Amino acid sequence: MADTVGRLPEQTRRAARNGSGALAVLLLALAPQLVHVLWAAVSPLYRVPIGNPAQIAVDYATALGTALPAWLGATFGTVPSPPLPSAVLLALIYCYPLIALALLTLMVRPRGPQDYYGGIVLIAIAGLALWASSDLEGMQGFSVGAGTVPRLCGVLLMGLGAGIVAVGLFSEGPALARYAWRGPLFVSLAILGFALAIRPLGLVISAFASFMVAALGTPETRWRETTVVGIALTAGCSLLFPYALGLPLPLLPRFLLP
Repeated sequence: MADTVGRLPEQTRRAARNGSGALAVLLLALAPQLVHVLWAAVSPLYRVPIGNPAQIAVDYATALGTALPAWLGATFGTVPSPPLPSAVLLALIYCYPLIALALLTLMVRPRGPQDYYGGIVLIAIAGLALWASSDLEGMQGFSVGAGTVPRLCGVLLMGLGAGIVAVGLFSEGPALARYAWRGPLFVSLAILGFALAIRPLGLVISAFASFMVAALGTPETRWRETTVVGIALTAGCSLLFPYALGLPLPLLPRFLLP
């Protein structure tokens, strides 16, 4: 009884770890759709609207639910059907395999987590490449064209990823190494924030804010010195890019310009 009770916390930790891994794989499976919806939400700020985010989300959800019946009808139907839409192809080629792997991750505990999740990432890259090149000539049947090499490379990479997943699932291997996420996270956020803020907010605000966000990447930041350096760097960028290099970058926010 005592031995059994002593194992319960370890089992709980394993279940939580598998649940976190399954959630990460599921988010990876839905990453293209989430990025598209997010970009549709912020695109009006740049005066390049690409559609209603809610409608785009509904279209993707519908494609996820109807992709398999649409593929079966196109493949085995007696009446020729039109080419499958891009959202349906994305669900078939990219999302479905990763959703299946997310369910597998939830049910089993890989013996080599590093190999297992690394193989899943390779499968995701291969699936995304196959979907992105699906409209090229030579991607279907035995025809040869511009899509032949991407198809061969994508299929080989997907097979390699599946093999690595199997190795991580059945063979003992290294655990997932701890990743120092703070630095890369805040530096990436600073770069992304600068790219999104430069037009609506101008160079002065976006450069200073990006520098301060990047400074969050280390706990050793001294904020007084960092603020002084950020102001000096912003002043230098404000003189260098618009005046010395002649780049058409706005200095002030759009709502302050005449």
